[in-house]
Amino acid sequence: MRTINLFVLAIIMSVSLALTSVQGTGSRQDTAKNKIITGADQTEKYVGYLKGKRIAILANPTTIIGKRHLVDSLLSIGINIVKVFGPEHGFRGNASAGAVVHDEKDPATGLKIISLYGNKQKPSALDLADVDLMIFDIQDVGCRFYTYIDVLGKIMEACAENNKELLILDRPNPNGYLVDGPVMDVLSKSGVGRFSIPITHGMTIAEFAQMINGEGWLPRKMKCRLKIIPMLNYDHELAYTLPIRPSPNLNTQQSILLYPMLCLFEGTIISQGRGTQFPFTVLGSPALKGKYSFSFKPVSIPGMSEAPLHMNQVCYGVDLRNYDVNELRKTKRLNIQWMIDFYNAYAFKEKFFDKTQSKEIGNIDQLAGTDEFRKQIIARKSIKEIQDSWEPRLSEYKIMRKKYLLYP
Repeated sequence: MRTINLFVLAIIMSVSLALTSVQGTGSRQDTAKNKIITGADQTEKYVGYLKGKRIAILANPTTIIGKRHLVDSLLSIGINIVKVFGPEHGFRGNASAGAVVHDEKDPATGLKIISLYGNKQKPSALDLADVDLMIFDIQDVGCRFYTYIDVLGKIMEACAENNKELLILDRPNPNGYLVDGPVMDVLSKSGVGRFSIPITHGMTIAEFAQMINGEGWLPRKMKCRLKIIPMLNYDHELAYTLPIRPSPNLNTQQSILLYPMLCLFEGTIISQGRGTQFPFTVLGSPALKGKYSFSFKPVSIPGMSEAPLHMNQVCYGVDLRNYDVNELRKTKRLNIQWMIDFYNAYAFKEKFFDKTQSKEIGNIDQLAGTDEFRKQIIARKSIKEIQDSWEPRLSEYKIMRKKYLLYP
């Protein structure tokens, strides 16, 4: 037993030393004191547990230790990774938003990559037959319509069905301070919303996994065996700057913090800046010429947006790149004034939410989680009236959420 323990200790020390050279600030909070340490960064807590097991990983470019990909790091010290599962945008992050991702072989490692964003939405029994342990380690941004929590649910479902344990290496939620929006109506369940939660859920991936188990949200109320590596020095109020973009169109910290509100515009005729180098920080439409002075022109950008809304047309609207996001932290509310303002400014009201005009326009009811939001905007309801309609379900969710929190 002493020999085995020394062997494991040697492995852990070698990993830590190897990763120190590439770690830099990595995914930690850049403050002088009490830096956030992600689950993945705490190699001493899980590398020994992986030894001797056949490992599968749900991963994307945010799956990092320091500045190096977790898969590359673990392979370099002999961990037996047998396959990788890729979510939307793919394992290496080279697929555009919404684009079908196909199975492939990773050219850097030779590993088989199985896509969960195409014909297959969860691992099959055959996929997991040669797997002893599944790892989930990707960066979420805390919104119901950001697809990674849906992938989490599918992974948990597959693990529960096939009696596999799921190891979650937890990461911060950059919008963790914000719990707001209408709780999804079950009739609005879709590919951009599987769970009856508000638009911003205020949880980390590990906390959300506990909620899925605890609330019986898996089919037949199955439970997934979880092993969690929590973060150190994290709480939901901390401002956290992501070290790597979580997806191609969330390429700045500003876009990540505005995303909970601006993604709703995907259900409208208003461009959110897809097809520019600053998506989710601007809003506009060609039809608003003369009403706004700021302008931008969406174009095709491979790997980001190949056919964006209003492609090659000048859009007029607002530039939010310098918007003070601390205002959101002060109010702890979604800013729905932008939606009200653009609806009021747009002359062709019947076209504002009409998704038949373009494949790029999504379903506003699915994004909002209810058809009431669309009806309220059309009826010119006030912000207070709209927010009041989210009760009592929003407050009930906040109470339920507390049961699953891992951090202050």
